[in-house]
Amino acid sequence: MKTFFTFFLWLLFFSSCVQNKQPLLGDTEFQRELNAEFKDASKSPLTKQDLKQFNGLDFFTFDSTYVITANFKRTPDEKTFKMKTTTDRLPEYIKYGEVRFTLKDEAHMLNIYQNQKLILKEGYEDYLFLPFLDFTNGETSYGGGRYVDARLPEGDTIIIDFNKAYNPYCAYSDRYSCPIVPRINYLKTKIEAGVMAFGAH
Repeated sequence: MKTFFTFFLWLLFFSSCVQNKQPLLGDTEFQRELNAEFKDASKSPLTKQDLKQFNGLDFFTFDSTYVITANFKRTPDEKTFKMKTTTDRLPEYIKYGEVRFTLKDEAHMLNIYQNQKLILKEGYEDYLFLPFLDFTNGETSYGGGRYVDARLPEGDTIIIDFNKAYNPYCAYSDRYSCPIVPRINYLKTKIEAGVMAFGAH
C-alpha cells in the first residue's frame, strides 16, 4: 500500500511538471532557437531577474519581403581596423565587402565585415558580420542597432534575411562589450523584421 501511495505521489508530481512546462515560443526555427538559447541560464545574456520572468523574445512577424538576394562586391584591398565597442575593447575587423539591394523600391548599400579573431575559430572560417541601423531603432527595435550573421558567398550574390536580425547582448545587460554599428550602415528605412526591442510589448 505504501509503495502504491509513493508511486501515486510521483505520478502527480510528474504530471504537474509536464503541465507547467511551457512550449518554446516562436513562429520560425530561428525564433524558437533564439528563445531556447535565452531560456538556458548557461547561455542567456539576460540578468537573473529577467531570466526568472522570461517567456520569450518579441519578434516582428516574419515577412518574406525582408529575405533579400543582394549583390555582393568583394573589397580585397581593405586594411584591418579596430571596431569601436560599448567598452574600451577594440576587436580587429576588416571590411570584407559591400552588399547592395533594393527594398520597397529603394536602393540601399551596407558594408559587411569579418572579425579577424573569430575566423580562426573552427566553424567560423567563413563567417561575416552585418551590423545595421534603421528607422525602427529606439522605437520598436533596440536603439543601438541590430546584427545579421552571414557566410561567405560563392558568387556575386548573398542572401540577407533580416527576419534573423538580432540584438547585441548589450540590449539585455550592461555587462557585455558589443560592437557599435558603423554610421555608414544606416538604412534610411524601417526594417520591421527580426528581434524587437526587449520588453517592447
